[in-house]
Amino acid sequence: MSIKYKFPKNFWWGAATSGPQTEGRFNKKHANVFDHWFDIEKNAFFNGVGPNVASNFYNSYKEDIKMMADIGLNSIRTSIQWTRLIKDFETAEVDTEAVAFYNQVIDEFLKNKIIPVMNLQHFDLPVELYDKYGGWESKHVLDLFVLFAEKCFALFGDRVKHWITFNEPMVIVEGQYLYKFHYPNIVDGKKAVQVLYNLNLASAKVVAAFKQSKCAKQGGEIGVVLNLTPSYPRSQAEDDIKAAAFVEDFFNKSFLDPVVKGEFTPSLVQTLRKDGVLWESTAEELAIIKNNTVDFLGVNYYQPRRAKSKGAVWDKTKSWMPDKYFDDYELPNRRMNPYRGWEIYPQAMYDIAINIRDNYNNIHWYISENGMGVEGEEKYRNADGLIEDVYRIDFYEEHLRYLYKAIQDGANCFGFHAWTAIDCWSWSNAYKNRYGYIAVDLITQIKTIKKSGYWIKNVAKENGF
Repeated sequence: MSIKYKFPKNFWWGAATSGPQTEGRFNKKHANVFDHWFDIEKNAFFNGVGPNVASNFYNSYKEDIKMMADIGLNSIRTSIQWTRLIKDFETAEVDTEAVAFYNQVIDEFLKNKIIPVMNLQHFDLPVELYDKYGGWESKHVLDLFVLFAEKCFALFGDRVKHWITFNEPMVIVEGQYLYKFHYPNIVDGKKAVQVLYNLNLASAKVVAAFKQSKCAKQGGEIGVVLNLTPSYPRSQAEDDIKAAAFVEDFFNKSFLDPVVKGEFTPSLVQTLRKDGVLWESTAEELAIIKNNTVDFLGVNYYQPRRAKSKGAVWDKTKSWMPDKYFDDYELPNRRMNPYRGWEIYPQAMYDIAINIRDNYNNIHWYISENGMGVEGEEKYRNADGLIEDVYRIDFYEEHLRYLYKAIQDGANCFGFHAWTAIDCWSWSNAYKNRYGYIAVDLITQIKTIKKSGYWIKNVAKENGF
């Protein structure tokens, strides 16, 4: 078979997941915001399935990692749970059982020739830090997060060479403070903007701590994972272009600019100041952000955003919302993933890559998530027990063609991680939509490779398709 799309040498063919979505709550001494939300409101989760077992990774990590290696994955991003590793949040005293667990997981990855990429925060803020201080609203919590990060670098930095500060920090802003899909489900635009700033500061403070660590001195690197959703205007009319530009400023550049360039987007700052919702900051904090940009970038891409000018006058009695400046636009005849309600638009993969090449110093970056969630995949299981997820293979190949074209055109992309290796628990959606190369039976916890798992094995072996 001839390989038409050959990727660069040492390309990462891997997958992403997280601690709270795979490990289960076994032996975990603290609850994060999602654990707590499930404990108080089980019916908010699809079919009442919470994070208590997830995909049982805590107990089956050896077998799971072996399966990841068996399908050819050479790199995996997961996370270290603050609520598992740390016994006392104020002093960062560790839980010895948790240290042993993460050591074993890291060693198992390395034994299977898989590069471990460790993320420090994947929506799993300890609930007691929310209850006591307001979570990411508090700059004290930022400093506690840095203590946790420093502990991770000291304990695991001898073997983990690739670190991530946050996964999709914008989703914390949207979910907790704007659109009510993460606990505590509040709507407060002013708080949302402050949290957006605080998360940027937290990330920069962790980068600063990393630079002082032994891991950095031994060639380790630290990045951040952002969900970039390119914003396309409905038309070339001035009002539509302005609406899309604001969406780009607020939802993409608000993290992309500070983490890569060390500065906030001037047009965003101007708008937030005019509206009286600009964050509180100090010159010292802004210097920390300026001087601690990331070594590399992870990009999660699933769907585009499309914007049009505001149809109705904004109700000033409401809390400030970014929606003041735009309406979402549905492209006629758009391709959809009906299960997730997301538009399928692979071309955006190219647009993201060229934007990073041209406007973000051509920073070293990789696709850290891309995937297709499908409900009821069991119906595609054939007589031999194989789930024939051809739609997922088609989805990946289409996106990879655009990524390949971007690399040919000078994009500095070093890898592609799918979401996800093994079907995992997905927040309030639980197991509604499955994403994995490997299926999991929730009752038996038996795991089986899907057709896409055999596909990625061949792609990784050939370094292309």
